[in-house]
Amino acid sequence: MLELDQLSASYGKAMALESISLRVMPGELVAVLGPNGAGKSTLLKAISRAIDAQGGLTFEGHSLHNVATEKVVGLGICHCPEGRRLFPELSVLKNLQLGAYLRTDKAAVAADLNKVYQLFPILQERGNQMVSTLSGGQQQMVAIGRALMGAPKLLLLDEPSVGIAHRLKMEIFSAIRHIRDSGVAILMAEQDAQSALQIADRAYILEHGHVAHEGLAADLAKDDHVRQIYLGLA
Repeated sequence: MLELDQLSASYGKAMALESISLRVMPGELVAVLGPNGAGKSTLLKAISRAIDAQGGLTFEGHSLHNVATEKVVGLGICHCPEGRRLFPELSVLKNLQLGAYLRTDKAAVAADLNKVYQLFPILQERGNQMVSTLSGGQQQMVAIGRALMGAPKLLLLDEPSVGIAHRLKMEIFSAIRHIRDSGVAILMAEQDAQSALQIADRAYILEHGHVAHEGLAADLAKDDHVRQIYLGLA
């Protein structure tokens, strides 16, 4: 579905991604792990065309180069960014509806809104509440729900668990697994490597803008080097 071949990106003279090769198959949950500054967020921004990049970047066999960001959404790639980027003074419902701004299929939009409410029941209860009054975990649910309202084939999730209480983090990871099981492919950048490897099919570990390790999530979780360096486990 998604293929990156020797993809590189920079901010001015500072190289942020260097020769990244990566793929996501249909219906697959792929984790991108690594410390702050490894290039995880830059990678997702390059895919959604929020920043320019050089190298191979194709989605369903078609190049994404020279495709505007809003057109990328129309192709079926929806990006849930780090920091959520919600409209804090609008209601939960309005934020969710904004995720479907490109869509004209009203019945399907209504059905997808119901699916979001099934995934995160608290959002239906708080539908008329301003987003700024929600907890961090609930705001993250709104951000994921808003991305789902774009009817993605591929969902890009950037640090979905950062700054969230443990109980809500587990709810969100459970929801992410459910989204994958529904047939949506997911590429998830995440610092909590241990939790991510528990739900991912495969994973890539970034260091200083390049891929240091890759493989099946179950294998990486058992790899002694990965456990010591990235999971903090002996």
